[in-house]
Amino acid sequence: MENRQAIARRYDRVLSPHVMERLRMVFRSMNKGMVFMWRLGLGRWADAWPSVTGRILVVEHRGRATGTRYLAPLNFTPEGQSRYCLAAFGSKTDWYRNVLVARRAVLWLPDGRWTVFVTDATGDEGSRDRVRRVLIDSGFAARAFGLDPIGMTDTEITKATSEYRLVRFDLLERCDQDPADLSWVWVPIAVGAAAIGTVAFVFRRRR
Repeated sequence: MENRQAIARRYDRVLSPHVMERLRMVFRSMNKGMVFMWRLGLGRWADAWPSVTGRILVVEHRGRATGTRYLAPLNFTPEGQSRYCLAAFGSKTDWYRNVLVARRAVLWLPDGRWTVFVTDATGDEGSRDRVRRVLIDSGFAARAFGLDPIGMTDTEITKATSEYRLVRFDLLERCDQDPADLSWVWVPIAVGAAAIGTVAFVFRRRR
């Protein structure tokens, strides 16, 4: 009972507007690192440890007014040919608004890039269970928001995520272009490491 009361107090603190804005800034900074990881060709490991780091994809979308290209890393849960994500900052979330206007987006998934059809699935049958699954598949991120997706009751899930939006991405077709446009950097790194290793080996032999 005491544990539940402590969790409830944490929900109130974490979900306050002030704290939510701070979390938004923290995750915005982290997102740049996530995108860089994908561009280096490490995206195939994005769902290797879902219980800790979460399952991660990148949604490539365009500004609804400017047409500017944006990249937003998101946690997701797979279901057949669909991928579900949460807009944790509600209907004002920029990527959410952009993809809902366009109805199309491109996902960077561990197995490559896909064009997708976008639907707001917030009120669909089974949406509460899907919200829980996305939270579980978000690893530490759910904890950062003060949520315990495994231990929470359905009522607690519904209350804590009342402002969230559940988005369904239906896979349409695979794209040819590889998002790992910076994977070439591993070649000079490998060559440099080999050169350093060779010099070190020679130096030891001479000693």
